[in-house]
Parts: sequence; C-alpha cells; structure tokens
Amino acid sequence: MTALGLFAAARLTGALVLAAAAWATGRQPLALLARSWDSVWYLRIAEHGYGRTVHFAPGVIQSDLAFFPLYPALVRVVTALTPLDAPTAGLLVSWLGAAAAACGLYAIGARLHGRAAGTALALLWGLLPHSVVLSMAYTEPVLTAFAAWSLYAVLRERWLWAGALAALAGLARPNGVAVAVAVLVAAACEVGRRRGRKVPHRLWTGAALAPLGWGGYVLWVGLRRGDPLGGYFEVQRQWGSRFDFGAGSLGFVRHLLLYGDRFVFSVTLLIVAAAVVLSALLVADRAPLPLIVYSAVLLLIALGGSGFFESKPRFLLPAFPLLLPLAGAVVRTAKARPWHATVVVGALAGLSFAYGAYLVVFAHTPL
Repeated sequence: MTALGLFAAARLTGALVLAAAAWATGRQPLALLARSWDSVWYLRIAEHGYGRTVHFAPGVIQSDLAFFPLYPALVRVVTALTPLDAPTAGLLVSWLGAAAAACGLYAIGARLHGRAAGTALALLWGLLPHSVVLSMAYTEPVLTAFAAWSLYAVLRERWLWAGALAALAGLARPNGVAVAVAVLVAAACEVGRRRGRKVPHRLWTGAALAPLGWGGYVLWVGLRRGDPLGGYFEVQRQWGSRFDFGAGSLGFVRHLLLYGDRFVFSVTLLIVAAAVVLSALLVADRAPLPLIVYSAVLLLIALGGSGFFESKPRFLLPAFPLLLPLAGAVVRTAKARPWHATVVVGALAGLSFAYGAYLVVFAHTPL
C-alpha cells in the first residue's frame, strides 16, 4: 500500500536522523526511543505490574496508576511469546500500532475524499513535528490505531466493531475516552434519525461497549484507592494534572508571552494554536460528525488540562481528523502544481525530522 510505504519511509528517515544525532553525542538511539520519560513507567508496569509510587515535593506524588493498562499488557504478551526484552517489545508494539494507525487513516481519508487524500492523510500524520513519538515506546500509536479503525467502523455503521475498538482505545490512554464519546454521539444521532423505527441490537451493543474500557479502568483505580469515582482523578491531581477548563494553560501562555521560556514551549504554543485553527477548518469542511466530536474532545482535554504544557502536542497526535483539510489541500496542490506540493511536503519532513531529533536527544524536556 502506497500510504503505508510513504508513512514508513517518513518515520524510518526520522529515526535515522535521530540516530545520527544520538551517535554524534555518544548516546544510543534505541535506548532513547525505548526508555525515555513515560516509556520507563510503562515498561516497568509490563515487567512488574502496578504498585510504584514516587514522592517528590509535598503534594507531588507520582503513582503508576495514572498509566492505563493496554500498552503494558501488549508489551507483556510480546515478551511472553518471543525472546525480546521489554524495551524492544515496547518498540515493536508501538511500531506495529503506528503502522495499523496509518492504514486506518488511509481507510478514512480514502472513504471520505478518495485514495490520494487517504495517502496524504497518513503521510502528513507521519510528518507532524511530534511524530517522533510514533517511533518511541509510547501509547499514542496504539491509541490512534484503535481510534482510527473504530471511527472507520462508525462511518460504515459497523456498530459492534466500533464499540469494541472504542473500548480498547479507552484502555490505552486517558484521552481514549474521546473515541467512546464519538461512538456514543454517532449512535445517538442514528437512533434519532430512525425516528421510532426499530434500532438494531448491534447499535445498542456497540454503544454500550464503547465506554467500558475507559470507565472500567477509572473505576478499578478508584476502588483500589478507596474512592470509586474520584480515586483515579486524585492520582492525576497528585501528578500535577487536572482539568481546570484551561485556566492553567492560559496562565502558562501568559508567562510564556511575557517572560519567554524554552524553545519547546514556544513551539508547543504554535502547535496548539494550529490545532485550534484546523479544528475550525474541519467543521467548515462539514466533516462527518464522529470525526468532529472525536477531535473536539481531544482538543478540549488538551486545552482544558493543566500541567505538562510541553506534552500537549503529544496529546493531540491522535487527533488525526484535524489533518483532513490539509490532506485535501495537498492533493489539490499536487494536481495543479506538483513541484509546489513536493516543496511543502519536503519542508514538513525537514521540520519533523530535525525537531524530533532535537526533542529526544537535546531538549531534556518531558514528552
């Protein structure tokens, strides 16, 4: 498939640029990709299960219960079935997840706007400034894979598949709840459209399945912490993450604008602003409602959450529908002015590869 080939070529080139930067500084690229920041937490869960808590400053308590279980469970399965160690298995799971996600993006783009748009969508996703995360032992590739295929199932009215895949997406990351919300909204609209006519059991079952993954893990953590409804959110609060309707993000942006800060934070601000603009374009293009809802929930979580401002571009990586307007523009430009499209894609590739290497090798900023 052309889309998967181009996506793989983009990510492989990015990994080679990162490897060159790592070797130039005397570091091992595979170690950086497999054991950076949150990867260490996920791999430890895969090897030893839950139970680690780290106390920092007063009120800052980091528990591994903040990390959802699907990714470490997949890593554990791979280590049990193969001779691979946990870091290598983590990379394999992420790479396979990224490939499955790219295929899902192509399927959605091709269904909505044709094969060229599907190919452009997958390629653009692989060339985002933070797409280096797709090559790391992180959960975003796995979440995006389940999200993309769940939303594709919704577009085809395959409700059981949509609900089951949404449940798995909800087990991957906290913002995986966006998939369940999109499925539930789409199901509600379908029920309303039928106006009293018989609703197939597959729709009800799919809608019921969709929130089970996310809700089940949140409830399990709550029961383990002695507070069924609030325990998980207390774990996140102790990490410094909470939903405050954007007050924390606005305060950080104000500090950034008035006093300046590290380069990563400035780029983060630009990426978040671009995501807001792209969301408006997605609505203006009258994209299917499930894609709009899914992207809107991801954007709301990223904008409304406080703490870890530098990680917001990573939180938005699964919001691939935001790239649909750009994919359409690239296809139109390629037809009218092929060299212009080539220059644009080449510039995006250069930015993605260079910035990805900078983030992982030089920035020393949590991803």
